[in-house]
Amino acid sequence: MKTLHKIKNQRTRPGPLQWIGYSFGRTLPPTMQEWVRNDLTGNRAVPRHLVRSLVPFMPLFALGFLLPGPFVLTGSVVLLGVLLALFYSAAYMEPNRARRLERHGLPADLQNPRTTARIKREKERYEQTHRTQVR
Repeated sequence: MKTLHKIKNQRTRPGPLQWIGYSFGRTLPPTMQEWVRNDLTGNRAVPRHLVRSLVPFMPLFALGFLLPGPFVLTGSVVLLGVLLALFYSAAYMEPNRARRLERHGLPADLQNPRTTARIKREKERYEQTHRTQVR
């Protein structure tokens, strides 16, 4: 039994219940820090953020379908709620990402390595272009 408990604590990816808790804002164990880093700064971080941000609203969306009236009307109300949730999720994506990174012991300004390399290349290109024009 002790071995099973030790293996469970050494997981590097969250299970379904841990992921749901994570989507509600819970902090994952330190053994999952690399997974969190990839989740928040990896290549598909934006779609993952949008999906993750909708999970806490699922009970409200389900309740929306219980409203009286034609299905088209209730579906429209739920769709409006989904779009509103996505809008605010996208608007507050950066502060939310920084907070999650800090809560998991990672630097708040951590960025995707591809994005960092692209910004560096653009900065070098800009400096070369404008350095030659000034002379």
